[in-house]
Amino acid sequence: MSDVDSHIVAVARFLPRTVVEGPGERTAIWVQGCSIRCPGCFNPQMWSVRGGALFSVEKLMSQVVAAGTEGLTLLGGEPFDQAAALAVVAAGVRAAGRSVMTFTGFTLDELSAAGEAGREDVAALLASTDLLVAGPFLADQIDTRRPWVGSRNQEFVALTDRYAALLDNLDQVHDRVEVNVDASGRLSVSGWADLDTLDALLTGVEARPVR
Repeated sequence: MSDVDSHIVAVARFLPRTVVEGPGERTAIWVQGCSIRCPGCFNPQMWSVRGGALFSVEKLMSQVVAAGTEGLTLLGGEPFDQAAALAVVAAGVRAAGRSVMTFTGFTLDELSAAGEAGREDVAALLASTDLLVAGPFLADQIDTRRPWVGSRNQEFVALTDRYAALLDNLDQVHDRVEVNVDASGRLSVSGWADLDTLDALLTGVEARPVR
Protein backbone atom coordinates (compact mmCIF):
# COMPACT_ATOMS: atom_id res chain seq x y z
CA MET A 1 0.00 0.00 0.00
CA SER A 2 1.87 3.00 -1.28
CA ASP A 3 1.51 6.59 -0.18
CA VAL A 4 1.08 8.59 -3.40
CA ASP A 5 -0.47 11.84 -4.62
CA SER A 6 -4.00 12.09 -3.25
CA HIS A 7 -5.18 14.24 -6.19
CA ILE A 8 -3.95 12.16 -9.13
CA VAL A 9 -4.76 8.62 -10.27
CA ALA A 10 -2.48 6.65 -12.61
CA VAL A 11 -4.89 4.81 -14.92
CA ALA A 12 -3.88 1.89 -17.10
CA ARG A 13 -7.29 1.48 -18.73
CA PHE A 14 -10.69 3.16 -18.55
CA LEU A 15 -13.74 1.31 -19.87
CA PRO A 16 -16.92 3.41 -19.78
CA ARG A 17 -19.35 0.49 -20.02
CA THR A 18 -18.95 -3.22 -19.35
CA VAL A 19 -21.10 -6.10 -18.12
CA VAL A 20 -18.28 -8.46 -17.13
CA GLU A 21 -16.55 -6.63 -14.27
CA GLY A 22 -19.10 -6.95 -11.50
CA PRO A 23 -22.87 -6.81 -11.02
CA GLY A 24 -24.89 -4.97 -13.66
CA GLU A 25 -23.48 -2.61 -16.26
CA ARG A 26 -20.45 -0.86 -14.80
CA THR A 27 -17.64 1.55 -15.54
CA ALA A 28 -14.25 -0.07 -14.95
CA ILE A 29 -10.93 1.54 -14.06
CA TRP A 30 -7.71 -0.46 -14.08
CA VAL A 31 -5.05 1.46 -12.17
CA GLN A 32 -1.36 1.46 -13.06
CA GLY A 33 1.05 0.06 -10.49
CA CYS A 34 0.97 -2.93 -8.16
CA SER A 35 3.16 -3.71 -5.15
CA ILE A 36 1.83 -7.28 -4.78
CA ARG A 37 2.63 -8.78 -8.20
CA CYS A 38 0.98 -12.19 -7.91
CA PRO A 39 2.65 -14.92 -10.02
CA GLY A 40 0.40 -15.72 -12.97
CA CYS A 41 -1.33 -12.33 -12.80
CA PHE A 42 -3.65 -11.59 -15.73
CA ASN A 43 -2.34 -8.00 -16.01
CA PRO A 44 1.43 -7.99 -15.39
CA GLN A 45 1.78 -4.99 -17.69
CA MET A 46 0.09 -2.99 -14.94
CA TRP A 47 2.65 -3.83 -12.24
CA SER A 48 5.04 -0.97 -12.96
CA VAL A 49 4.28 2.49 -11.61
CA ARG A 50 5.57 3.81 -14.91
CA GLY A 51 3.07 4.16 -17.71
CA GLY A 52 -0.63 4.75 -17.72
CA ALA A 53 -2.40 8.09 -18.01
CA LEU A 54 -2.64 10.58 -15.15
CA PHE A 55 -6.12 11.80 -14.24
CA SER A 56 -7.17 14.30 -11.62
CA VAL A 57 -9.69 12.87 -9.20
CA GLU A 58 -12.24 15.45 -10.38
CA LYS A 59 -11.92 14.48 -14.05
CA LEU A 60 -12.02 10.78 -13.31
CA MET A 61 -15.06 11.16 -11.07
CA SER A 62 -16.94 13.19 -13.68
CA GLN A 63 -16.21 10.65 -16.41
CA VAL A 64 -17.47 7.79 -14.28
CA VAL A 65 -20.69 9.60 -13.38
CA ALA A 66 -21.20 10.72 -17.00
CA ALA A 67 -21.07 7.11 -18.18
CA GLY A 68 -24.44 6.57 -16.51
CA THR A 69 -23.80 2.98 -15.42
CA GLU A 70 -24.85 1.20 -12.24
CA GLY A 71 -21.49 1.81 -10.67
CA LEU A 72 -17.71 1.77 -10.70
CA THR A 73 -15.37 -1.20 -10.51
CA LEU A 74 -11.76 -0.58 -9.46
CA LEU A 75 -9.16 -3.11 -10.60
CA GLY A 76 -5.51 -3.13 -11.47
CA GLY A 77 -2.84 -3.00 -10.80
CA GLU A 78 -3.59 -2.51 -7.12
CA PRO A 79 -6.24 0.08 -6.15
CA PHE A 80 -5.06 0.30 -2.53
CA ASP A 81 -1.64 1.46 -3.74
CA GLN A 82 -3.53 4.64 -4.75
CA ALA A 83 -6.05 4.54 -1.93
CA ALA A 84 -6.11 8.25 -1.08
CA ALA A 85 -7.03 9.44 -4.57
CA LEU A 86 -9.36 6.54 -5.31
CA ALA A 87 -11.19 7.10 -2.02
CA VAL A 88 -12.10 10.58 -3.26
CA VAL A 89 -13.28 9.18 -6.62
CA ALA A 90 -15.26 6.39 -4.94
CA ALA A 91 -16.90 8.76 -2.48
CA GLY A 92 -17.98 11.05 -5.33
CA VAL A 93 -19.39 8.14 -7.30
CA ARG A 94 -21.32 6.94 -4.26
CA ALA A 95 -22.63 10.47 -3.64
CA ALA A 96 -24.05 10.39 -7.18
CA GLY A 97 -26.06 7.30 -6.26
CA ARG A 98 -23.81 4.73 -7.92
CA SER A 99 -22.12 1.69 -6.39
CA VAL A 100 -18.42 0.90 -5.98
CA MET A 101 -16.77 -2.52 -6.28
CA THR A 102 -13.05 -2.79 -5.50
CA PHE A 103 -10.66 -5.64 -6.28
CA THR A 104 -7.48 -5.96 -4.21
CA GLY A 105 -4.64 -8.41 -3.78
CA PHE A 106 -4.49 -7.56 -0.09
CA THR A 107 -6.55 -9.59 2.36
CA LEU A 108 -9.33 -7.99 4.38
CA ASP A 109 -7.30 -8.57 7.55
CA GLU A 110 -4.33 -6.71 6.05
CA LEU A 111 -6.50 -3.78 4.99
CA SER A 112 -8.29 -3.63 8.35
CA ALA A 113 -4.96 -3.71 10.21
CA ALA A 114 -3.61 -0.89 8.03
CA GLY A 115 -6.67 1.21 8.76
CA GLU A 116 -6.41 0.56 12.48
CA ALA A 117 -2.71 1.50 12.35
CA GLY A 118 -3.55 4.96 11.04
CA ARG A 119 -3.78 4.55 7.27
CA GLU A 120 -6.70 6.91 6.80
CA ASP A 121 -6.52 6.53 3.02
CA VAL A 122 -7.06 2.77 3.24
CA ALA A 123 -9.92 3.20 5.70
CA ALA A 124 -11.49 5.84 3.44
CA LEU A 125 -11.44 3.61 0.34
CA LEU A 126 -12.95 0.75 2.32
CA ALA A 127 -15.62 3.10 3.62
CA SER A 128 -16.55 4.10 0.05
CA THR A 129 -16.66 0.54 -1.28
CA ASP A 130 -19.89 -1.48 -1.43
CA LEU A 131 -18.42 -4.78 -2.55
CA LEU A 132 -14.81 -5.81 -1.93
CA VAL A 133 -12.98 -8.73 -3.54
CA ALA A 134 -9.91 -9.36 -1.40
CA GLY A 135 -6.89 -11.64 -1.57
CA PRO A 136 -3.99 -12.38 -3.91
CA PHE A 137 -4.40 -14.41 -7.07
CA LEU A 138 -3.11 -17.96 -6.53
CA ALA A 139 -2.44 -19.76 -9.80
CA ASP A 140 -2.75 -23.20 -8.17
CA GLN A 141 -6.28 -22.45 -6.91
CA ILE A 142 -8.11 -21.45 -10.12
CA ASP A 143 -11.78 -20.70 -9.45
CA THR A 144 -14.16 -21.81 -12.22
CA ARG A 145 -17.31 -21.62 -10.09
CA ARG A 146 -17.67 -18.02 -8.91
CA PRO A 147 -17.85 -14.99 -11.22
CA TRP A 148 -15.24 -12.23 -11.57
CA VAL A 149 -12.49 -13.81 -9.42
CA GLY A 150 -9.48 -15.83 -10.49
CA SER A 151 -8.74 -18.09 -7.50
CA ARG A 152 -10.68 -19.83 -4.75
CA ASN A 153 -8.95 -18.02 -1.88
CA GLN A 154 -10.27 -14.62 -2.96
CA GLU A 155 -13.00 -13.37 -0.65
CA PHE A 156 -16.18 -11.46 -1.49
CA VAL A 157 -17.00 -8.98 1.29
CA ALA A 158 -20.21 -6.93 1.35
CA LEU A 159 -19.19 -3.70 3.07
CA THR A 160 -22.71 -2.25 2.67
CA ASP A 161 -26.13 -3.81 2.16
CA ARG A 162 -26.18 -2.97 -1.55
CA TYR A 163 -24.93 -6.34 -2.81
CA ALA A 164 -25.26 -8.44 0.34
CA ALA A 165 -28.05 -10.59 -1.15
CA LEU A 166 -26.00 -11.21 -4.28
CA LEU A 167 -23.36 -13.08 -2.31
CA ASP A 168 -25.90 -15.76 -1.43
CA ASN A 169 -26.46 -16.49 -5.14
CA LEU A 170 -23.01 -16.19 -6.70
CA ASP A 171 -23.25 -19.71 -8.11
CA GLN A 172 -26.06 -18.47 -10.34
CA VAL A 173 -23.91 -15.72 -11.88
CA HIS A 174 -21.69 -16.85 -14.74
CA ASP A 175 -18.37 -15.46 -15.90
CA ARG A 176 -18.45 -13.68 -19.24
CA VAL A 177 -15.79 -12.27 -21.51
CA GLU A 178 -16.01 -9.14 -23.67
CA VAL A 179 -13.84 -8.44 -26.68
CA ASN A 180 -13.74 -4.74 -27.58
CA VAL A 181 -12.33 -3.15 -30.73
CA ASP A 182 -11.48 0.53 -30.56
CA ALA A 183 -11.46 3.03 -33.42
CA SER A 184 -7.83 2.18 -34.27
CA GLY A 185 -8.63 -1.53 -34.58
CA ARG A 186 -6.93 -2.49 -31.33
CA LEU A 187 -8.43 -5.48 -29.51
CA SER A 188 -8.91 -5.55 -25.75
CA VAL A 189 -10.40 -8.26 -23.57
CA SER A 190 -12.43 -7.74 -20.39
CA GLY A 191 -13.55 -10.36 -17.92
CA TRP A 192 -11.74 -13.49 -16.81
CA ALA A 193 -11.08 -16.69 -18.73
CA ASP A 194 -8.30 -19.25 -18.89
CA LEU A 195 -5.74 -18.92 -21.68
CA ASP A 196 -7.11 -21.85 -23.71
CA THR A 197 -10.55 -20.24 -23.75
CA LEU A 198 -9.12 -16.90 -24.80
CA ASP A 199 -7.07 -18.51 -27.57
CA ALA A 200 -10.17 -20.26 -28.88
CA LEU A 201 -12.19 -17.06 -28.68
CA LEU A 202 -9.65 -14.92 -30.51
CA THR A 203 -8.56 -17.42 -33.17
CA GLY A 204 -9.40 -16.00 -36.55
CA VAL A 205 -10.61 -12.66 -35.18
CA GLU A 206 -9.60 -9.82 -37.46
CA ALA A 207 -9.40 -6.44 -35.78
CA ARG A 208 -11.06 -3.73 -37.85
CA PRO A 209 -11.69 -0.10 -36.94
CA VAL A 210 -15.12 0.84 -35.65
CA ARG A 211 -16.72 3.32 -38.03
